[in-house]
Amino acid sequence: MTNHVSPQEALIFVMVMASAVDNAMAETELVRIGQLIDILPVFDDFDKAQLIDVSKRCAVLLSGPEGLDVTLETIRDALPSWLHETAYALAVEIVAVDLSVKPEELRLLQLLRDRFGLDKLTCAALERSASARYRRQA
Repeated sequence: MTNHVSPQEALIFVMVMASAVDNAMAETELVRIGQLIDILPVFDDFDKAQLIDVSKRCAVLLSGPEGLDVTLETIRDALPSWLHETAYALAVEIVAVDLSVKPEELRLLQLLRDRFGLDKLTCAALERSASARYRRQA
């Protein structure tokens, strides 16, 4: 396994982590990851055939010694600062897709916020936006 992680791969790592953090990768989360890769400009030149391999690389990192910390550092090192908010927004998107936020997911969001040095107001706006997108009729 190569240690190099591209910015696109790091963004996928973020989404995989957000999906796996509660020990249950829901089908809705996996579908949404694929949809986001299909529609977001940041993934325009990403070869979607590589998605499974990238996800497996993330799983290997996570399962290793100090996996969460190593994976977070790998992501931070691979992403230019102008993609930190994008990474956080993608994590929020995956957490929100199943319409329930678990404590483990909140903790991951906090770790990402801290690791990227994001301000609370920006994060709150991204979280509120995702909440509004996934709201259902009463």
